[in-house]
Amino acid sequence: MDEVRVTLAVAAVLKAFLEDAAEPRYGYDLMRQTGFASGKLYPVLARLERAGWLVKEIESVDPALVGRPARRLYRLSAEGADAAERALAGVNDLVRLPAPRLVGRPEAGPA
Repeated sequence: MDEVRVTLAVAAVLKAFLEDAAEPRYGYDLMRQTGFASGKLYPVLARLERAGWLVKEIESVDPALVGRPARRLYRLSAEGADAAERALAGVNDLVRLPAPRLVGRPEAGPA
């Protein structure tokens, strides 16, 4: 399993999954929710799948009956749900840090 570096994009995707961790999600749905294009979303999904945080399966539908190809569905694994919660808690802790105070702030010069 690969280690996951939690970037802002990864955090946004994990947040979408954690809104209903039991619900499988498909790419277009995640694209709408995160605002990411496919070129940004699918590498994140692949990274999370390689790490074992996501499980990918093919929707079990008859394409002729539903009028579209079967979707690839992603869901959090049990390990992935725990890891995602820990990762987002860490991101939240970082975001809540107070802004550093500037000591000896430079004065505005003449215009």
